[in-house]
Amino acid sequence: MAGDRAIRAGVALGIAVASGAAALVIGSDANAIVVAVVGAIAAVLVALGTASDEPEEAASAPPPPPLPPEPLISDVIEAVIEPVMIIADRRVVRANAPARALLGQHILGEDVRLAIRHPAAAERLTAAPDTADDEPIHLVGLGTREQRWEMHVRRAGPSLRVVHLIDRTGSYAADRIRVDFVANASHELRTPLASILGFVETLREGAGDDPEVRDRFLKIMLGEATRMRRLVDDLMSLSRIEAEKYREPGQTVRLGELVEEVRAEVESTANGRAGDVVTAVADAPPVRGDRAQLSQLLHNLIGNALKYGRPGTPVTVELEHDGGAMVRLSVRDQGDGIAPEHLPRLTERFYRVDSGRSRAAGGTGLGLSIVKHIVERHRGRLDIASTPGTGTVVTVMLPAIR
Repeated sequence: MAGDRAIRAGVALGIAVASGAAALVIGSDANAIVVAVVGAIAAVLVALGTASDEPEEAASAPPPPPLPPEPLISDVIEAVIEPVMIIADRRVVRANAPARALLGQHILGEDVRLAIRHPAAAERLTAAPDTADDEPIHLVGLGTREQRWEMHVRRAGPSLRVVHLIDRTGSYAADRIRVDFVANASHELRTPLASILGFVETLREGAGDDPEVRDRFLKIMLGEATRMRRLVDDLMSLSRIEAEKYREPGQTVRLGELVEEVRAEVESTANGRAGDVVTAVADAPPVRGDRAQLSQLLHNLIGNALKYGRPGTPVTVELEHDGGAMVRLSVRDQGDGIAPEHLPRLTERFYRVDSGRSRAAGGTGLGLSIVKHIVERHRGRLDIASTPGTGTVVTVMLPAIR
């Protein structure tokens, strides 16, 4: 860069000198003056080219900002939302807030076998330094009896180890629910299927020759097949509702009209108690919902009330606006009621207070579970209250459209 600048300056000086010499040779007339002026201008332009062609010397860049200080190890582990501890020579030298909340504030400086009172954990944490510790350890009983933890241990030095605890309670509960669901669904399907196969074999062996016996067997087989179909329909319905759980419904539904529509549908069936359904529908704003699912909710609630209410007593369906942001829908029966210990589990799949009575009434054990998932999808609330000997009332609160 500096060499090019010097060359251009020399060229400019040469042009100026040559112009001056030419002017002296020509003399003092106008032509000499013009030559001198042109040469001077050319020299200036060459000199300016030297300045304009070269980029300006970059201004001295500001010094880079200083690097932040290295974070302390205690600050790092405090940023972790799960329990983390650092063990040195089998003693807890660092523990973040979640670890202290789980195991106690006293664990700092304590022997790790006393901090984590679990045989499998103690065996891993007191093992020889060259022992492989890649496999996680599953712990039950830390915190509460139901909690399940996964412990990971990583060596950070000859006598230094990092212990990380991951809460697996939720995933374990989900696995257990799935296993229970598969087992219950298999049982519910196997029972009517076994009954159907048994009667088919009996008919094949000659029992079908008696018209009365044949008709009785066929009636039972039809009932069991119908029960299986109803169960499969409920399972598919539940699956669809769960798949749409996080997609908010987009239809505008007037519940008063829907209640009257469902009541008419119930009355048109051959149910002997269809005339016991009584509606008390007040003026209420519409809700944002899925009309088909809300109709299914009403059919399930009214159907349950008819099954378990006393014959000849009314099943009352009430709709009202609470004056705020919610619309209240309730279905009340006058039956035997439900004991308090059963209420928290009524919406579990296949849970029955009286299995024999439920199956005899044609229930699949999925009705209230379906109701719960429909309410959750509609961002509402479900409440079940019951008094033994008096009856049960199921209340659904749904957000109103303002």
